[in-house]
Amino acid sequence: MKLFTCTHCGQLLYFENSQCEKCHYPLGFEPKQLQLFPLVAEADGRTYRLFGTTQPNAPTYTYCRNHADGVCNWLVPAESATQFCTACALNRTIPNLSEPEHRLRWWKLEIAKHRLVYSLLRMGLPVVSKFEDPEHGLQFDFLADASQDGGQKVMTGHDNGLITINIAEADDIEREMARKSMAEVYRTLLGHFRHEVGHYYWDQLIDNTPHLTEFRALFGDEQDDYGQALQRHYDQGAPNDWSQHFISSYASSHPWEDWAETWAHYLHILDTLQTAHAFGLSVNPAAAPAELGLQAAITEEPYEISDFSRIMQLWLPLTFTMNSLNRSMGQPDPYPFIIMPEVVDKMAFIHKVCQQAGSSAKAAR
Repeated sequence: MKLFTCTHCGQLLYFENSQCEKCHYPLGFEPKQLQLFPLVAEADGRTYRLFGTTQPNAPTYTYCRNHADGVCNWLVPAESATQFCTACALNRTIPNLSEPEHRLRWWKLEIAKHRLVYSLLRMGLPVVSKFEDPEHGLQFDFLADASQDGGQKVMTGHDNGLITINIAEADDIEREMARKSMAEVYRTLLGHFRHEVGHYYWDQLIDNTPHLTEFRALFGDEQDDYGQALQRHYDQGAPNDWSQHFISSYASSHPWEDWAETWAHYLHILDTLQTAHAFGLSVNPAAAPAELGLQAAITEEPYEISDFSRIMQLWLPLTFTMNSLNRSMGQPDPYPFIIMPEVVDKMAFIHKVCQQAGSSAKAAR
């Protein structure tokens, strides 16, 4: 995530801010420009112009309908047929807000989802709701387990563009309990979104395309029975040498899961490096010999780097630094993974596919 600045007073802003804490202007995120702007209210008290626009025909905006619930600060063109922004238009089901704890969980879900959608838009990938394109669109259900004893449990997953998230994942304690029960080293709400949307983009970018042959060479044959593969993984566990070939043990279960896990880490890398770039970070540990490759000046916008090997040259020093800082605070490593050469090749393939898709979409516009 990049840094945002109030164009009225120069205050640094968080992506989720709805008001500048210095000048108190209302703020809104404009998804086509991928910018957070201070807003000037029109006389009707409902619509806004971006601060600094003086042209009589300058576009006007309203807040997304979900702004009223405090979970969205994105803008919608005033003439739009929908009241929902690009991110919130993807929702089919939100939690039952009559349950007090559900409102907090929905807020956390929307923070993660909006950050996901920002990344997808920054990559130039198509982000279309099923309300617009029922066959190829994307949609989210945020559901809770049935409250009665023995009630139905909600499974987080993806099915033909519909992503279901169990809202329990937005509770830190419940998510940590799930992480321990599944012997995972890492489990985050944003990670769930990134993993599940990876399944969606496999359908959009790989299936029935010229990329499928290279995908199978790197990830394996996705035609292998998915249900049997998962059952085998849960019964027998991952191969002993899984870490040499996969980003996680779960990635070894089936090529689709390998893609989704690797995709999620690819988005982790791009977004974290963009944040480091926004802060002008450089890494130069005095005690580390140059041949270890732990020096890096993150002066490039990662979304604009075409050579994935350059991204990895920046990522290793940054994760070494992040992990070291967390250990000094008595916290676990934020990135407890080692990316082996085979996984780098898989990420490089994802990077190539995404850059081609982004370029094609830009040319079509």
